[in-house]
Amino acid sequence: MISATKLREVCQQQRMTADDLGKSLARGGFDDKKAAAAVRNWQKGLFKPKPRTEDVRRLAEALDVEPLEIADWRSSYQYAPMSARKVRLVTQLIVGRSVQDAMDVLKFTRKRAAPMVDKVLKAAVADADEQQADVEQLYVSEARVDDAGVRLGTKRWIPKDRGRAHPIRKRACHIHVTVTQA
Repeated sequence: MISATKLREVCQQQRMTADDLGKSLARGGFDDKKAAAAVRNWQKGLFKPKPRTEDVRRLAEALDVEPLEIADWRSSYQYAPMSARKVRLVTQLIVGRSVQDAMDVLKFTRKRAAPMVDKVLKAAVADADEQQADVEQLYVSEARVDDAGVRLGTKRWIPKDRGRAHPIRKRACHIHVTVTQA
């Protein structure tokens, strides 16, 4: 996946505009205007349309850099069975740290969310390793947790006084971790 901040920085250093990059990115069903609009979206962090590996390679060639220099690797855990508020406490510990340091912190963190975040981090690192990135140079650039609402099948009630009932809401969340090469 393309890193929006790295793409912006390299474009500013090379003094390349989105229109110039769009010309090198044009392919079947993707004319110059659409390609330039896609590059502008990718620079903003909007990944519509989703960049292909071929697009990343062509952008890197146009900017005269390696494809790994403008890439980052993401992984996510959808509908993790825990409240987002509790997981955010753990993800705040690892943002900005090197991958090895983040794994050590998660190993010794005594929170139920730590193993879940560790699995997501390891998946992102495995994806980076598969793309021949230098695993020693990776750091956690983003760790984000989104609320996913009430888990399915957990709508229950607890009896209260005078015939009332209060709901028991078990929450879920989405955990997203992004690693980048330094």
